[in-house]
Amino acid sequence: MARSMEGRHVVVTGGSGALGGAVVARFAAAGAICHLPLRRMPEQPAFEVGPNILPIEGIDLSRQEDVDRFYDTVPDLWASVHAAGGFQMAPIVDASLDDFRRMMEINTVTAFACCRAAVRRMRADGMEGRIVNVAARPGLEPRRGARATAYTASKAAIVALTVALAEELKDDRILVNAVAPSTLDTPSNSAQMPNADTSKWVPLKAAAEAIFHLGSPANMASSGAVLPLYGRA
Repeated sequence: MARSMEGRHVVVTGGSGALGGAVVARFAAAGAICHLPLRRMPEQPAFEVGPNILPIEGIDLSRQEDVDRFYDTVPDLWASVHAAGGFQMAPIVDASLDDFRRMMEINTVTAFACCRAAVRRMRADGMEGRIVNVAARPGLEPRRGARATAYTASKAAIVALTVALAEELKDDRILVNAVAPSTLDTPSNSAQMPNADTSKWVPLKAAAEAIFHLGSPANMASSGAVLPLYGRA
């Protein structure tokens, strides 16, 4: 299965981030052609541009017209992985309605828009396919999202989106799943929590491997699953 994705076209959102970059590297190593929608190319990308890693700038994932335009350029779409998103830690009295809308937009709205475009693309091409969303542990266990209620609500919505869409597409040969990581071992998290025991965090490689499996032909039947990735936490 080392090259099980050879020549298959995959969309990865959030490719400029730590998790998205690890996912791109895993799919590219298996021979996939990775299409990366970006607002703009980062100064220090988490991926290496090459013949099978294709970043496209000028895409706002919260705008359906941008998303549809991007997906229309992807031939024979096999998998769509939605790692774009953001985090905000704030008790509810310190989080404005604009903060809540921002969390919903960058986490939930982007996932919905990309799921919608991916399904449309896969159906148009007559393809079976795979969709993988990125939720979070508080999305499955909301009590762990206390003092980050806007973020938690946005990730819980992704859980619901994943399960409902899997049911909707069960006759389309399109399998829809999600992962729900706890704290990922990223440079950003390490900088923000310098005294934390990082050995309990989820390694990026492990998270990327789980996403890869759900988005690959090796996943032949799982749909509607939200896979907990909690490490030792």
